Amino acid sequence: MTEKMPTPDAPFKIGTRGSPLALAQAHETRARLSAAFDLPQEAFEITVIKVTGDQILDKPLREIDGKGLFTREIEEALLAGDIDIAVHSTKDMPTRQPDGLVMDCYLPREDVRDAFVSLKYRSLAEMPDGAVVGTSSTRRRAQLAARFPHLQVVEFRGNVQTRLKKLADGVADATFLATAGLNRLGMADVPYFPISPDDMLPAIAQGAIGIERRIGDDRADRMLAAIHDAPTGHRLAAERALLAGLDGSCETPIGGLAELDGDTLHLRGEILRHDGSRVLTEVATGWVEQGPDMGRDMAAKLLAEAGEGFFD
Repeated sequence: MTEKMPTPDAPFKIGTRGSPLALAQAHETRARLSAAFDLPQEAFEITVIKVTGDQILDKPLREIDGKGLFTREIEEALLAGDIDIAVHSTKDMPTRQPDGLVMDCYLPREDVRDAFVSLKYRSLAEMPDGAVVGTSSTRRRAQLAARFPHLQVVEFRGNVQTRLKKLADGVADATFLATAGLNRLGMADVPYFPISPDDMLPAIAQGAIGIERRIGDDRADRMLAAIHDAPTGHRLAAERALLAGLDGSCETPIGGLAELDGDTLHLRGEILRHDGSRVLTEVATGWVEQGPDMGRDMAAKLLAEAGEGFFD
């Protein structure tokens, strides 16, 4: 072993966004690294970095130019050597990392389901004509338009706490959050009801924490290998291959979920027109190691069926 281990005087720096959920994910990463190497938590320093997506809150994400709205500034700090690793919600990550960076460590995946949150209703099916749902997700907007066209949809951005306040203020009758985020924040008191993936297919990589590092940083590579969850990695390899094949981003109406049954991987994919007027789905089953090929093949099938201009 030639690399120096972190110490409180020379800590290993973990970069993250500053939202409560992002900080919870960074603290989970620190706790796992601390336990894996029997080091004090003070040997790991959490560094908060402001990102574009958190600074512009008065516009829908689809109107803000460029990809990597929640990652760009963190990746710049990583490339500059200001931090040693970067902790992300994997569903926010572009499918390609900048030159010099790689994301090959995933923590055990949390609950993948969307959560229906309302102070008035227990499900979408209970909501009457004209009831208002708030969401900033293009995928959820399209899924609502396809399956619940009688509901109104309004733009609803902000972290978990901001969205809950908007509900209390009557801006909307209901909204969605990721069940994983509520679990990680310990928010059992929030009135939420998980939605089956059969009813609302989640975003690609929802519920998964991904950790990015510099290529060639042997110390970071070795440390992250000790906390990597292989089953989550297999599932995301298939899902992110599907997303890459569709040339999708977090602002494209795409859902996808890979599930494991022993050495067998089941993959579901869904693309929607923005107005919900067309919904195309595919399913595939194969061996775990075939996951990336399954994702790419599924993307090709969906695009062939969709035809040109489907996402316009």
